[in-house]
Amino acid sequence: MQDRKIALAGDHAGFEYKEALKAVLEEEGYAFKDFGPHTTDSVDYPDYIHPMAQAMEEGDFALGVIVCGSGNGVAITANKYPHIRAALCWLPELASLARQHNDANVLALPARFVELETAKTILKSFLAAEFEGGRHARRVAKISDGRKL
Repeated sequence: MQDRKIALAGDHAGFEYKEALKAVLEEEGYAFKDFGPHTTDSVDYPDYIHPMAQAMEEGDFALGVIVCGSGNGVAITANKYPHIRAALCWLPELASLARQHNDANVLALPARFVELETAKTILKSFLAAEFEGGRHARRVAKISDGRKL
């Protein structure tokens, strides 16, 4: 079932968090694919984010989790794809709101700026929240149509 499959990716700075978050996903009943990296050796995050985002674009995954030092690089890269709405979150409330109001489908975490236990709580909040639609649907629709305004 596609909505229970999560795509994971990041860089060397996010590797340990990514590994720890796999246990949370398993506890919550999610399957996942880890697009890498698979060690703490220095890497270029686009090499991992692009394949993950492409798989999401192709419909293989409904949700993604990406982790790097600041969360910014991975989010910027993922957001280059039309159907990706990556949200950089450092509080559980931001993760919930990103899903509820912005229909975020990728959670970006800043490993160097949140404690691991907080990151786990953020992930759980992201997974538990659902898009509210309504007035938010109109706004989300305008994200990709902005050049037409």
